[in-house]
Amino acid sequence: MTKKITFLGAGSAVFAKNVLGDCMLTPSVQGFEFALYDIDTQRLKDSENMLNNLRVSLGADVVIKAYSNRKEALRGAKYVVNAIQVGGYEPSTVIDFEIPKKYGLRQTIGDTIGIGGIFRALRTIPVMLDFAKDIEEVCPDAWFLNYTNPMASLMGAMLRYTNVKTVGLCHSVQVAVPGLFKSLDLDTEGVQWKIAGINHLAWLLEVTKDGVDLYPEIKRRAAIKQQEKHHDMVRFELMNRFGYYVTESSEHNAEYHPYFIKKNYPELIDRFNIPLDEYPRRCVNKIKNWESMREDIVNNKNLTHERSHEYASYIIEAMETDTPFRLHGNVLNKGGLISNLPTKAVVEVPCLVDRSGITPCYIGDLPEQLAALNRTNINPQLLTIEAAITGNREHIYQAAMLDPHTAAELSIDDIVSLCDELIEAHGDMLPTFEKQNVQV
Repeated sequence: MTKKITFLGAGSAVFAKNVLGDCMLTPSVQGFEFALYDIDTQRLKDSENMLNNLRVSLGADVVIKAYSNRKEALRGAKYVVNAIQVGGYEPSTVIDFEIPKKYGLRQTIGDTIGIGGIFRALRTIPVMLDFAKDIEEVCPDAWFLNYTNPMASLMGAMLRYTNVKTVGLCHSVQVAVPGLFKSLDLDTEGVQWKIAGINHLAWLLEVTKDGVDLYPEIKRRAAIKQQEKHHDMVRFELMNRFGYYVTESSEHNAEYHPYFIKKNYPELIDRFNIPLDEYPRRCVNKIKNWESMREDIVNNKNLTHERSHEYASYIIEAMETDTPFRLHGNVLNKGGLISNLPTKAVVEVPCLVDRSGITPCYIGDLPEQLAALNRTNINPQLLTIEAAITGNREHIYQAAMLDPHTAAELSIDDIVSLCDELIEAHGDMLPTFEKQNVQV
């Protein structure tokens, strides 16, 4: 194992800049090779140029090297960062959104659960398992740091069916409380908080300052803010009804629950300010903006960077220096870290990182209503993994039937028909799924 960080999906130049730029600013990572791999050769070359310019600008003692062979990019790596998107905006994201629309099923992001999240997982899990085979062969001791969604389904497949040391990393937990407090004109100085749950559906369980519970004041201000439209109305409604604030955004949470996007109640879209088709809109804007910003990022000799809140560089630093670091990671619920969620589930909990690795913290029971909401999302995740591992098409149907939003909108026959149509449309982007007798 050499001093090497491999970045899979390195053609995502902005994200590669954030993560690897952070690493360039980390003293313990000096002397490392940054190995870049992507199936898009032009985007890979762009990232290589950008990172070399950044390396010179920051005076970093690292080597940037692009690879056309994935196994060679991985060979001897100590850390692997994953940020791939299988199928891209076109054709896959377009398919995930446009075909469900024919059935009256609308989405906002479609990357976690919901029909879009299910099919994104089915496209991505086989690729992740291929990564795992290469890692087990050429860098078996590497830590695999995953940023790709759908986080829980992908991590469940990796943690249950491979020997790769892996943790799932999300952006939402570390910004949840600062974002909430900013929106309510509250000061975060001296504030302590505790968060746990599942990815994109983790809960702010405690929030205090000097031992005083801040939830009553948060809820008081949130109730006032709900009297006018704002970007976080779904989360505030969930907090009002279930008692706790959730980490991921309102546009995400609008499709994780059966209450907000309903064809028989179109007024809810306006009432809760829900941005339907938000992810495709973002994709189109990013594609347009990339051409205008490409020259400034890729060939900018004076490129600068400040260390971001992304976890990767801090994990590597903690492991390299044996200086403990606390993060929220996505790990298997082994031993019942959250005791009222299934042990096969992937949970998002506080973790301690040092040279010995990543040690998750025991949480115990969530408030029962929060565990219940988590379980409604865990159910389709587990069935999606089952479908990907077994190749049984019936499990795809079952995952979709168990998805809260899909089940609330469509009949069983329509769900099966929708899944069949999506499987056909994705074609070679998916493995073959056969109809089989389900074991009882």
